[in-house]
Amino acid sequence: MKDYFARSALYACLAIPLATLGAGMVHAADKTVAVTAIVEHPALDAVRDGVKEELKASGYEAGKNLKFEYQSAQGNTGTAAQIARKYAGDRPDVIVAIATPSAQAVVATTKTIPVVYSAVTDPVAAKLVGGWGPSGTNVTGVSDQSPLDKHIALIKQIVPKAARIGVIYSPGEANSVAIVEALRKAAAAADLKLVEGAAARTVDVPSAAQSLVGKVDAIYTPTDNNVMSAFEGIVRVAQQAKIPVIAADTGAVKRGAVAALGLNYHDLGRQTGKIAVRILKGEAPGNIASEMSSKFELHVNPDAAQKQGVALSDALLKSAAVVVK
Repeated sequence: MKDYFARSALYACLAIPLATLGAGMVHAADKTVAVTAIVEHPALDAVRDGVKEELKASGYEAGKNLKFEYQSAQGNTGTAAQIARKYAGDRPDVIVAIATPSAQAVVATTKTIPVVYSAVTDPVAAKLVGGWGPSGTNVTGVSDQSPLDKHIALIKQIVPKAARIGVIYSPGEANSVAIVEALRKAAAAADLKLVEGAAARTVDVPSAAQSLVGKVDAIYTPTDNNVMSAFEGIVRVAQQAKIPVIAADTGAVKRGAVAALGLNYHDLGRQTGKIAVRILKGEAPGNIASEMSSKFELHVNPDAAQKQGVALSDALLKSAAVVVK
């Protein structure tokens, strides 16, 4: 019994420094970066991973001197708002919001915590910032705006006789609406007619694709999160109807698009991470102008082209950064 009490006393003495050490480990992070995305799909996941990689390269490593938190809204705007409120309550050093709905939710929730948006096509139309220069607010970020004139040129290169282009988009996403408005002008300038297929929800995407059958010579898919989440549904329709699909997201090429001229979303994440690092080092987000990427890559998929009724020229294949096999 004496030995028992002696051992108990010893364990109690040891428990105090161990508990203190444990508490120190919990609070060891010098900085906190909270990341949220509207949904998980390859492009947005690549942005998240690029942000984390850039933070580490700049000396902020998760589990050492950085607390890195990530939450996906799983395509639900209500969930995006809940995540935004949680992050606002946690008060991290920086919130990185990936894609328009998540960025809008976060910006609507906090006017003091630094917010860095990413993969937002038109931050002005989405009312995240008032213009492309320094915002003077708590918001800055990186746009994934697409070169629509080059996309039109790519469509005409793949389908030289194309007269009508179909576009599938989410009418509830501000950036997608802005893209379609700009695409109308770009198509008209190239003597092409634009036919729209609206998909309010992810489950509506295949039926939107089906609505274009017999009306278009090619289908264009913008960087729309609903569309990309259900992209395989578009590919199935395109293969059955022999309509080539050309995308703005290069990740879509592995999933069955004929071609895409787009950003490397991992690089976009690294670019976003650089802005987050500047803020962590003390720079005010309102003094940092919104950025765009100028690096675009052509990815092509000859097998998908054959299944969708077109052939890719040797010149196009040679100009591609990636040929999916």
